[in-house]
Amino acid sequence: MPRLALVGAPNCGKTALFNALTGSRQKVGNYAGVTVERKVGSAITPAGRRVDIVDLPGTYSLRARSPDEEVTRDVVLGRHRAEPAPDLLLVVADSVSPQSGLRLAMELRKVGRPMILVMNMIDIARHRGIGIDIAGMARLIGVPVVAATAVRRGGQDELWRALDAALAEGLAAPGLNRWAEPDGAELRRIHREVSGLIAATVTEPARPDTRTARIDAVLLHPVWGLAVLLGLMFAMFQAVFTGAAPVMDLIGSAFDGLGALAGQALPRGLLLSFIQDAVIAGVGGVVVFLPQILILFLFILLLEDLGYMARAAFLMDRIMGGAGLHGRAFIPLLSSFACAIPGIMSARVIDSRRDRLTTILVAPLMTCSARIPVYTLIISAFIPARRVAGVFDLRGLVMFGLYAAGIAAALGVSFVAKRLFWRDRPAPPFMLELPDYKMPRLRDVAIGLMARAKMFLKRAGTTIFAMTVLIWVLATLPRPPDGATEPAIAYSFAAIIGHWIEPLMAPIGFNWQICMALVPGMAAREVAVSALGTVYAIQGDEGALGHSLSTHWSLATALSFLAWYVFAPQCVSTLAVIRREAGGARWMWLTFGYMFALAYAASFVVYNVAVALGWG
Repeated sequence: MPRLALVGAPNCGKTALFNALTGSRQKVGNYAGVTVERKVGSAITPAGRRVDIVDLPGTYSLRARSPDEEVTRDVVLGRHRAEPAPDLLLVVADSVSPQSGLRLAMELRKVGRPMILVMNMIDIARHRGIGIDIAGMARLIGVPVVAATAVRRGGQDELWRALDAALAEGLAAPGLNRWAEPDGAELRRIHREVSGLIAATVTEPARPDTRTARIDAVLLHPVWGLAVLLGLMFAMFQAVFTGAAPVMDLIGSAFDGLGALAGQALPRGLLLSFIQDAVIAGVGGVVVFLPQILILFLFILLLEDLGYMARAAFLMDRIMGGAGLHGRAFIPLLSSFACAIPGIMSARVIDSRRDRLTTILVAPLMTCSARIPVYTLIISAFIPARRVAGVFDLRGLVMFGLYAAGIAAALGVSFVAKRLFWRDRPAPPFMLELPDYKMPRLRDVAIGLMARAKMFLKRAGTTIFAMTVLIWVLATLPRPPDGATEPAIAYSFAAIIGHWIEPLMAPIGFNWQICMALVPGMAAREVAVSALGTVYAIQGDEGALGHSLSTHWSLATALSFLAWYVFAPQCVSTLAVIRREAGGARWMWLTFGYMFALAYAASFVVYNVAVALGWG
């Protein structure tokens, strides 16, 4: 079966074209030995010919300065041990900004493989008055060129016809591979060739669209641009706390109703305790935070689709560079607000190993969505709901402060790492091609939100549920002896484990219940909420978990717990990804060790200051 490879620069719409061509007939995994994503799908042409299509990681050149680009280079050149060499290259270029795509196409011509150049997003180019002489471009480059629109029905018709024509004639065997890593002179020659090609085949509009320039004059301004970025982040965190409240109340009421129904339908005993304390109080206590997580993802997806993320990276380059981080680290770090795992994996786009390792080390300090249930629980229980300056919600301000503390810690750790590990190695210059602004497609955003909701609910139904059941068993068994005067949980395995850890954590104000909840929290951060819910429910506390905590904890303990979770060591899954991405266990243990030390030190200071202020 013919094997086609999609090759293109980042932000050219390559993956959207892959989705349009393959539909649901695709599989996603990793290349053997690395965590670079591998997407392969099958397609049937209008003439009934079946082909396999692989979506290669984005690259600007075959020079390969990152793991992603190395995979693309090796597959294209037929060097990859586990991936068959493609029979045909589909080189995708952005019709609105074709320079990088055409430079890559010029380089790929030397590989000697059959090739079709796909000018994607042609509809946007035409809407803006940009004309492209497709036939002239094909004649000058010497390969077939087609126009396409990946996101519109029928936008791939020309590509399908070109594929059927190529397959009907029979794909030629690979010719002589004349590619060699280009030097400076060769790069300049390619740049001149591409400039001449664009001058001969691309017509700019008579009245250029200056909207992008006007918008960028504000968004890329060193002062106003940063103010807009901070405003967007502040609005995101305010919305996470205030916008989700009605839906969270509805979900919480639904689980409370389920608990009441279970109490009416079942006799008192272990079964009722399992249903109410493990399933409803445990899992339900985490599911209730789904609206907040979706609001966070909604902001991220909209900003990505809009084209703002690259501009945010450009703005943050000077600040992050002073702390030892590369400007490209901004997007992985921002992704880590959702989950550290994809954030760490996306650090592969950073060319320098030094900058990539620094980003991996500090990405876990970004406040991932798994911390949101913990933050919301404690803030709701201990911070009063009131307005500040008549505008801002105090709880939202506290949430913003916790996120800001994580960001400040990441910059501080990278500053130290730069001077400890890489003192004499200057950072490479930050070069970034800004994508064109595009209105987000609501359908794509909705699909993205649905995918993340399913992932969260699956996690709640598997990992979190399993940990909750384990906690319930530990908190229920063994049963109290005859004549016991304390609550049954005081005689359980959970109490034994908690009391064993408590002396270590007493200086930061943690009781045995908190100590016990930290252990399963290593499986997933949000499990700590379900663990506390299960323990206090079995302990006999009635009502919401937040009410139980405000009854049993001091304000100093609550603030210490928040400080711990700003820096707390990552879940086991994240640590495993750090080990794979960094190429060794030492970086994983270094991350765990420094985060534990930071968490303990921060909690110690916060707790003792709070006690001194009379909040203990």
